[in-house]
Amino acid sequence: MIQEDFLYFCQKVFQKTGIDLQSYKFQQMKRRLDMLLKSNNLSNYRDYFNLISQDKEKYQEFLDKITINVSEFFRNPNQFFYLRDKILPDLYKENGPLKIWSAACSTGEEPYSVAMLIKEAGVKIKDKIIATDIDNKVLQKAMRGIYSKKSITNVPPNYLNKYFEKKSDDEYIVKKEIKDMVKFVHHNLLKDEYEKDYDLILCRNVVIYFTDETKQNLYKKFNQSLKPGGVLFTGNTELIFDAKSLGFRSIATFFYQKISN
Repeated sequence: MIQEDFLYFCQKVFQKTGIDLQSYKFQQMKRRLDMLLKSNNLSNYRDYFNLISQDKEKYQEFLDKITINVSEFFRNPNQFFYLRDKILPDLYKENGPLKIWSAACSTGEEPYSVAMLIKEAGVKIKDKIIATDIDNKVLQKAMRGIYSKKSITNVPPNYLNKYFEKKSDDEYIVKKEIKDMVKFVHHNLLKDEYEKDYDLILCRNVVIYFTDETKQNLYKKFNQSLKPGGVLFTGNTELIFDAKSLGFRSIATFFYQKISN
């Protein structure tokens, strides 16, 4: 009965939002949902779906809990600086102006970090960095570009001086020249089409929440979305062990290059 109740909830959520909860790891997702049921004094998923269908605040609470929005500037700094010193210059030398996608960008720290690195590396981009997420609320926050002191812990002091303005003791705002390099777009990784011919795709600390089958499908779609020789940059817990079978070769830890046909 509980399983049927859960499947009913997943189907209704998919119809309402396009979010496929069954692509997430079952126990992790069920644990989050059970906490939401408990906090709302409900005993079953059908009643909870009725609640989020009728109450906008409860619906937003649901979205906030199930979409993973943990982000910071230069998360795993050494990897970002390798991106600046090696990956970006090599791609630019090979292809000229770069087409870049920050997938599941959350509140914007990642694409803004990349924009700063592009400035520092002296490379050029085609139009703007595309930064996407399924959650419109976090995209709105990203577009504002205002961050707490905690978010900027890994920002080098010279970057802080060059690319941020201090708004208050605990708030910093990304400068317009960096904001103007990023275009934020709503996108569902599990449902929507992927653009083609990217030189670089970042998708970090996201696929760990998905089932193995969903992971494989995402990596295949990223591969198809990259140019031959393009690079996928993954998160610190997201080693791709079967990279070759997915059309990639590892060129550095957490950097995977599309194998040319």
